[in-house]
Amino acid sequence: MGRRKFSVREVLRNESASGFLILIASALGLLVANSPLSDTYFKVLDIDFSLGSGALAINLTIQKVVNYLLMTLFFFVIGLEIKRELTTGHLASGKKALMPLLAALGGIAVPALIYLAIAGREAPGGWGVPVATDIALAVGLLAMLGSLVPESLRSFLLGIAVIDDIVAILIVAFVYSSGIKFSWLAMGLAVVLAVVILQKVNVSSVVAYLVLGILLWFALYKTGVHPTLAGVILGLLTPNIPKQMKKGSSGDSDSYSVIEWLEHKLHPYSAFFCVPIFAFANTGVVVNSETLSQASRSVIAWGIFFGLVAGKPIGILATTIAASKLNIADFPKGASKSLLAATGSTAGIGFTVAIFIAQLAFKDQQIQELAIISVIFASVVSALISVLLFRIFSRQKQ
Repeated sequence: MGRRKFSVREVLRNESASGFLILIASALGLLVANSPLSDTYFKVLDIDFSLGSGALAINLTIQKVVNYLLMTLFFFVIGLEIKRELTTGHLASGKKALMPLLAALGGIAVPALIYLAIAGREAPGGWGVPVATDIALAVGLLAMLGSLVPESLRSFLLGIAVIDDIVAILIVAFVYSSGIKFSWLAMGLAVVLAVVILQKVNVSSVVAYLVLGILLWFALYKTGVHPTLAGVILGLLTPNIPKQMKKGSSGDSDSYSVIEWLEHKLHPYSAFFCVPIFAFANTGVVVNSETLSQASRSVIAWGIFFGLVAGKPIGILATTIAASKLNIADFPKGASKSLLAATGSTAGIGFTVAIFIAQLAFKDQQIQELAIISVIFASVVSALISVLLFRIFSRQKQ
């Protein structure tokens, strides 16, 4: 029996359930932040503590535990997904990967340019916020729309979302990391080398890799690079080879790859625990007439909003049409330009990763809150536009 493959439908089903939970957690965060429990909510998130002492000290708050530690697992799973897609999935061959790659780049460049055109003078560093797509919510929305969405567009959006994740990771690593301490960076590189060596000599101990993962996280934390990148690095280093099962276990030894086995084990913790908690802890912004008024006057908020709502569909649609007409890559089979525009609007659901980048891009907490409000509104509007367009154009096609 050959190795088991993850189907698009399976990914859609998992992300749909995760996306629904993210929405509940986000709504709960907003509700608590705007209730009598607001002070308690923010005080708990701001509780600070230290681990270790001197040069080895780690200074954290409850919110940083969520954003630094729990999200490391999320990014590890993202790293696994990227590695699988690049080796055996939708991006495994140049021909399959080319159109989603070009569309994703268009869907990244146009939102960034729109943001810079609107808010570039006031806060140019925020251009990275509207370039991100939330894979769970975007892909989950298509799953909920069912037969209204051609199968080719489901795979197409999945490819775009994966490439968006890659770019978001690069943005976090190279744009929003500062004050690099090269001595700790050298330690991080040594840990990566150790992981590679252990793989070469066929060491399969989970404990050994877990210890190295903790050391890599610590080294990146001290380096000044966001420590969640440790998860991405380890995910990308994971070999996509058959998982050898223990004697007496059921199933074929080659029915799962190592990556698929790890995804199967860890995805539920990432999707149904880490990300919802992140959403609950980071969408809790005070929304009242004053904050809405501030957001309506903020070029930063409008830059993010139009970057996601308009930039994503325009960038994806324009790039895809241009690549198709130039015979660089194939237009998604069975799709129309109208349905492609609807898919582009789905990619405008930034949410989790966009909020994550917003907290890195803006140091002022008030601006962070305005950015989060903008991301939330833009994601909701993008989703509504996508649903409306799919319903209208799918009926016309029939």
